[in-house]
Amino acid sequence: MTPRSDAEFEAERIGSPSRARRVDVRRTLYSFRHAGRGFTWALSSQANLRVHLLIAFVVLVAALFFRFTAIEFVGLVLCFAVVIAAELFNTALEVLIDYAWPEHHPMIGRAKDVAAAAVLVAAGAAALVGALLFARHVFHLS
Repeated sequence: MTPRSDAEFEAERIGSPSRARRVDVRRTLYSFRHAGRGFTWALSSQANLRVHLLIAFVVLVAALFFRFTAIEFVGLVLCFAVVIAAELFNTALEVLIDYAWPEHHPMIGRAKDVAAAAVLVAAGAAALVGALLFARHVFHLS
């Protein structure tokens, strides 16, 4: 049975084969609205995400100034994407945890700390990649 309305489509099980086979550009584009709304909310409520985006912008401008190669830009953009995605996953996890368990619990705190550590590892690795790329240009290394 093919759903005829958005409500019928939404009511259909997400993993159902009939739903997966259908390609509906309108619904696909509509799903981007959900992602945009989530990103906008995260940007407005998460200071760390704004800091990561600001740093990414400053580093990309500096990379333009130092005339990075295309592959160096790709490396920077991939690093930024990993850090921002980690921050968004961390935010989603924290929101879900805060909703499901509003009371304080040591294991919940530990889960949040581990998620924050994942962001720290991604940001640290991105900073190392950036430092290595910029060192090559600043110190004229080959």
